[in-house]
Amino acid sequence: MPLVTLKEVLSFAEEKKTAIPAFNIDNMEITQSIMKVCEEENYPVILAIGQAAIRDGKMPLLAACARVLAKRSPIPVVIHLDHGQNLDQVRQALDCGFTSVMIDGSRLPFEENVAVSREALKLARTKGATVEAELGCILGVEDDISHDADKPFLVRTEDVKAFNEAVRVDALAVGIGNAHGIYKGLPNLDFERLSEVNDISDVPLVLHGGSGIPADMIQKAISLGIRKINVATEIRLSYIKGLQETVKSGDFYTMSDAGKAAVAELARAKIRLFKNGNA
Repeated sequence: MPLVTLKEVLSFAEEKKTAIPAFNIDNMEITQSIMKVCEEENYPVILAIGQAAIRDGKMPLLAACARVLAKRSPIPVVIHLDHGQNLDQVRQALDCGFTSVMIDGSRLPFEENVAVSREALKLARTKGATVEAELGCILGVEDDISHDADKPFLVRTEDVKAFNEAVRVDALAVGIGNAHGIYKGLPNLDFERLSEVNDISDVPLVLHGGSGIPADMIQKAISLGIRKINVATEIRLSYIKGLQETVKSGDFYTMSDAGKAAVAELARAKIRLFKNGNA
């Protein structure tokens, strides 16, 4: 089916009180595996292309792969720019056929975040695409994205209210103690803060750093309004594990199939968790 926007799949998630997975794709094999599982589970998917893949020159290549697979698929598929660093990158993604872009202005002063998000929204709307923005900071490091440790990490409810009044994006990523990468201990998510944000915001909320968050925390986050959950590190590690377990075979396709099988196993578990028993 034709590609869809973030707004369309998040409307489904809101109706069903579930979350849509945003799986980062870094090569064709991972993309194939994720699409196959999502079709088997009959569940929408967001194929996210992040900064490491972009630095590796893969933005147009992965977007083309995703478009081909989506065209022959019966499920709704979004191609999404993850942690867009500036407006030039947003333009490039839109020119490559992305149906959704994230502009990450969370490192900027509040007013600059509003301004860059507003400009990203103007660019996206010319292409019929949607926009995700971010408030608060996501801890950890992924694709060399990190934050100044001196900056407060938890999203502030007053900032959410002011941001939504200034610019109407389609999704809002919030910092509630979540982190990129794999957590070193039990995640310390501030569900009270998430609940407060959900109470004052009608914009669908996004949880970054979904790799390694326990199932009960994921389900609680969904119950408090999270409608999109990002998973990147676990996908990559699963693929690597599959390759490592079969490397002694010396056969390219044996290793590739093992990597894809490991990704499929993880993606299926995440989809069923994110469905939260409601879809």
